[in-house]
Amino acid sequence: MSYKPEVQTDNSGKWYGNALRFETEAEALASAKDLERRWFAVRAVRASYSDDPVNYKLDLKTYVMEAIAA
Repeated sequence: MSYKPEVQTDNSGKWYGNALRFETEAEALASAKDLERRWFAVRAVRASYSDDPVNYKLDLKTYVMEAIAA
């Protein structure tokens, strides 16, 4: 179980994500919001549940992200 960051970039209603999977919904949402700050075309952000294993950790105090070894 994990959470994945997703963004909408157009009016199609489709959500787009990447391979990042976090332990908490808060980490995934913070990652999506980071993309929103850096990308011009983001219209909406969310964190969604995923059955994939956790592969990243985001420290919500420092915003330092690190990969977790499989």
